[in-house]
Amino acid sequence: MASARNGSDAPTPPGPLDHFDASTDAAAVVSTDGVVVGWTRGAEELLGRPAREVVGGSAARLLAMPGDPARVAGIAERCRGGMGWSGLIPVRHRDGSSIDVDLRVSASFRVGSDECFLISARERKQHWTVSQSVLDGFQTRSPVGMAVMDMDLRYVWLNDTLERFGGVPREERLGRRLSDLFPGLQADTIEGLMRKVLTTGVPVTDYEYAGWSWADPHRQHAYSTSFFPLLDADNSVTGVGYMVSDVTERWNARQLLSLVNEAGTRIGRTLDVMETAQELADFAVPYFADFVIVDLLEPVLSTEGHGAWLTDAGPASATPVLRRAGMSSVREGCPEAVARIGERADFLPPPHDADLLIDGEPILIPVLAPSEDLWVAEQSERAAKIREFGLHSLICVPMRARNAPLGLTTFVRSLNTISFQPDDVLLAQDLVARAALCVDNARRYTREHTAAVTLQRSLLPHALTGGTALEVASSYLPADPTDGVGGDWFDVIPLSGARVALVVGDVVGHGITAAAAMGRIRTAVQTLAEMELPPDELLAHLDDLVLRLSEEQPVGEGAEAANPSSTAFLGATCLYAVYDPVTRRCTMARAGHPPPVVVAPDGHVSFPEPPAGPPLGLGGVAFEATEIELAENSLLGLYTNGLIEGVDHDMELGMSRLGDVLAQPDCDLAGLCTSAVQHLVPVPQPDDVALLLTRTHSLGADHVVSWDVPVDPAAVADVRARATRQVAAWGLGELAMTTELIVSELVTNAIRYAEPPIRLRLLRDARLSCEVADGSSTAPRLRHARSTDEGGRGLFLVAQLAHRWGARYTKGGKIIWAEQEIP
Repeated sequence: MASARNGSDAPTPPGPLDHFDASTDAAAVVSTDGVVVGWTRGAEELLGRPAREVVGGSAARLLAMPGDPARVAGIAERCRGGMGWSGLIPVRHRDGSSIDVDLRVSASFRVGSDECFLISARERKQHWTVSQSVLDGFQTRSPVGMAVMDMDLRYVWLNDTLERFGGVPREERLGRRLSDLFPGLQADTIEGLMRKVLTTGVPVTDYEYAGWSWADPHRQHAYSTSFFPLLDADNSVTGVGYMVSDVTERWNARQLLSLVNEAGTRIGRTLDVMETAQELADFAVPYFADFVIVDLLEPVLSTEGHGAWLTDAGPASATPVLRRAGMSSVREGCPEAVARIGERADFLPPPHDADLLIDGEPILIPVLAPSEDLWVAEQSERAAKIREFGLHSLICVPMRARNAPLGLTTFVRSLNTISFQPDDVLLAQDLVARAALCVDNARRYTREHTAAVTLQRSLLPHALTGGTALEVASSYLPADPTDGVGGDWFDVIPLSGARVALVVGDVVGHGITAAAAMGRIRTAVQTLAEMELPPDELLAHLDDLVLRLSEEQPVGEGAEAANPSSTAFLGATCLYAVYDPVTRRCTMARAGHPPPVVVAPDGHVSFPEPPAGPPLGLGGVAFEATEIELAENSLLGLYTNGLIEGVDHDMELGMSRLGDVLAQPDCDLAGLCTSAVQHLVPVPQPDDVALLLTRTHSLGADHVVSWDVPVDPAAVADVRARATRQVAAWGLGELAMTTELIVSELVTNAIRYAEPPIRLRLLRDARLSCEVADGSSTAPRLRHARSTDEGGRGLFLVAQLAHRWGARYTKGGKIIWAEQEIP
């Protein structure tokens, strides 16, 4: 305000009067002594005077009339009483012209210590009049239908447009009601709205509805109608007026848009090709057509190969084979169909051939003529169906996605008497295009899922055996197909000394990538187990392998484009345990995996928790092993997290449920394993489920014998004789000679090259094992002696005589072992 008084052109900073600028009227604030203290942009536009010329000056100079102090004082006194004042006043524009304005003065108020008035003005516009002939022309030639109804809702007057809309002459309408003239045209609803207007006096605007008229009885139209009360001189309601517009094109466009949007939610809800095809057929009936068939190329329905009839080199076969994948009809059972679901359906409307599937455009046949020679010659059975059920209009749309032909969708009308129009072809194309993309996605997913399942099944063990040390059972439940194949795996690996290794793991991710990574890790575990590594060391080596696998994964946008279904390999979890039936000790280590479950013979459930360790693939963190003792006939269970997560994702609660299920007494191990998975995972889950159950057994004193061996070559004969007698006592006389030779060679090598203490142990299990322990960590080496060498053939002879042999390291040295098959 100060800057305006000073004549500055700088913008006025925001103040308490700025909200007046939002008014559409010209407004000013005038003090009680007639000085302008506020001036809005509306005032500037009305009088052409900027604020800097007006603010601070007298308001009287803006009037285009002589001053009247008495009148001004009266108005001021009235406004001070809180009443306000309004009237017609001429004001002067900056160019000197006079403008008549409707002036309003507010009740007085204070701005600081000053008493002020808010004055607003609006230019009074000239009122135009039109002749009766113009009004008559407006009513009769308007594109909007208009009518007047009396208090009984009978026609009193209507214009020419409404007469054309309805197709009923004016003389037949006057004096009659809408329900008498157009039965079924939502007449009851429309008359209900008009009664509501008569009762309340409140207009109803833009009510839309669809219906028919006598002007076009075979085609549905849409109308937008408004109703308003008619009043006489004393403001009493005398009738209802209404106006109606034909909005069929807008209605159809909105309906089609809504139909297309709904198709996006109802087509392609599954990753199954056949279900997607059926969803398209079901959706289009009866909204769009009376009978719909979806025929897909046979390779599209196949889970093998590329799954497309058209290849880069051209068609894979000269004649495409189409099979019925989906169909729907307004008639129960689809009696119009020649082929049923799954059957061959070689329908191509004459005269078209297979080129229609490759690069053909949609076909519109507004009027079917089954009596034509081509129909009779090429589609005689279908021509008979067309005549029988009155199929009169047809649209055929080739299904293509990503430049690959997939099949053909046909829309037919019969009960709907309106023929397909060119606009309908656009809608059919859009529906088929959406469905084709869903079908192609489902086809690609099905092919990859089948390949992943096949790969996964081939990599999982087909038969598990724990020898006499363990009774083994397993159960594997794949994830819900919509979530993809996971990377869960398990294995049972026989080791030397009647020991058994148990392993279970879970690879991060789904799909072929996860299945392939699982196979590589499982193979690596088997290789490392054969090296007789302790569980913690085995996991350390496995961690290095997973790190290398992660580095091998493709990165960047190009890799994702090449294989959009692949997921980055981030790591895996694993639990590895080794059970020794001689000592009944189980040594285990885990990498981010849930702990095992142990059910004692008395039913007590526990979850021994070795240090969790990080998941495989992080690197740089050591793993720790834990050893527990298991009583005879204890139940040991290894599992993946999919078994215990459940719908509530509560791991602790899931473990508790697992323990309760496994604690059932006197259960067959295989049946218990299957029932546990079914109980804990009753519905498909987004992750694979694996459960490996073992019941432990021990090797008693009658199966194991051992002797300390003096570091003296003369002791070899005595030890050899003891071993031979023990083998004979076990009833294995056939192995006495080979056992004598194996014991002789292994003990001799230990005395000659190793360090004490030396100990010989024989085990009778599924195989006969001979173990020689010593205090040296030097690795044995198999040599191929020359014919002139006097020695160096000991381990070579052992390798020839034994089924297999090897070495494992202990805290105090190593053990050389050899196994023989028991006849």
